[in-house]
Amino acid sequence: MDKLNLATEIRQQLETVYDPELKPANIIDLGLVYEIITKEDGTAKIVMTLTAPGCPVAGDIMEEVQRKVAGVPGIKEALVELTFDPPWTKDMMSEEAKLELGFL
Repeated sequence: MDKLNLATEIRQQLETVYDPELKPANIIDLGLVYEIITKEDGTAKIVMTLTAPGCPVAGDIMEEVQRKVAGVPGIKEALVELTFDPPWTKDMMSEEAKLELGFL
């Protein structure tokens, strides 16, 4: 649900966020972003996961996602919701990410 029609801009910002353990693939290509929701009040909510529940850089990644989404013109508040349902698998990665990381 993208009431503000800003999902494309938000997605572009999220393409600049990386899991340090899986560079050079960004969190979009890794399949870590499940949903981008915007509301008419200027709120954006990102539903995402991590490659593992015990990810040591989870806080850093979530903070960067929140900061970059909040910087999109038209967004007044950025919320990040972390979920592990469904759990992430390598199958969620784009073909490009699989190639970059040597999974193909």
